[in-house]
Amino acid sequence: MSPEEKQTREDLAACYRLAALHRFTDLIYTHITARVPGEEGHFLINPYGWRWEEITASSLVKIDVDGNKVDGSPHRVNPAGFTIHSAVHMHRHDAAWIMHTHTRAGVAVSCMEEGLLPLNQISLQFHNRTAYHDFEGIALDLEERARIVADFGTHPVMVLRNHGLIATGRSAAEMFSNMFYLERSCEIQVAATSSGRPLRMVEDSIAAHVHGQYAQMNEEDGDLQLEWDAHLRSIEGLGSDYRA
Repeated sequence: MSPEEKQTREDLAACYRLAALHRFTDLIYTHITARVPGEEGHFLINPYGWRWEEITASSLVKIDVDGNKVDGSPHRVNPAGFTIHSAVHMHRHDAAWIMHTHTRAGVAVSCMEEGLLPLNQISLQFHNRTAYHDFEGIALDLEERARIVADFGTHPVMVLRNHGLIATGRSAAEMFSNMFYLERSCEIQVAATSSGRPLRMVEDSIAAHVHGQYAQMNEEDGDLQLEWDAHLRSIEGLGSDYRA
């Protein structure tokens, strides 16, 4: 195993543990995947049937673009669950890491006709950066992959209508940050809309300005790495066996 694959395995296992910590899981369903560095068409995914709290670096399964095992792992995988991920991985070089969730808040916003609203500072980092894909049923049809890719475009996150959320990234840090704050945005929106009070939207010019501020902070101050280090410390306190 190359040092790069080893690091990718550890980071991906950490993402699963962090997602469990923040209650982004749907028991054994949904996935977080990562492209294997230096191996065209190979990806890492969770063993099917494992709780995300149980995932370790060595338990992750290496698969190809069709979800077939390529590493002799004794663990099962869920090829159908890789349909969405494979579509984006194959057509987006920047989407080396992909996370798909069915959280209560994320699914709730996916059911709202207006989608993600410009209600607060956190949600504005996704201003004009959120894609939408209409619900076509459980993602088992490989033909849907082309439509997912077309709808995704170059956006970093997607709302799957009546289904859930997707976040991508060039690194574990970028992907997890995108999902963490997309989920937080959905939680705030559900809370605000359920209050029954009139909602105050942020006007488009201010939303664009704030989005630019977020981008500049990440580029200049290395905030993503600071965030990732903080996330890792949060699970170190629970034990570091995810690296095993």
